[in-house]
Amino acid sequence: MKLKHVIVLIVLASFVSITYGFSIKADNEALASKYIGFGTLALFFVAMPLFLYKESKGKKMKDYMLTKENVEKMQNKDRKKSN
Repeated sequence: MKLKHVIVLIVLASFVSITYGFSIKADNEALASKYIGFGTLALFFVAMPLFLYKESKGKKMKDYMLTKENVEKMQNKDRKKSN
């Protein structure tokens, strides 16, 4: 199974858990809070880091940082466009 499919399954399971938690909130508030909390934790502490890892694989982080060279490159591009 590819990482993309695992991420989609985790996101779907998280949303199902959160939705189920809200649907049983009137009956059992303690259990509902656990479902909502676990769904939120899975979404933000499991699915999001996996997604960021998958998308950033093979890319240079230096290209996305605001270093002096990158700022100068951006300024030079703006000057060329305005001429």
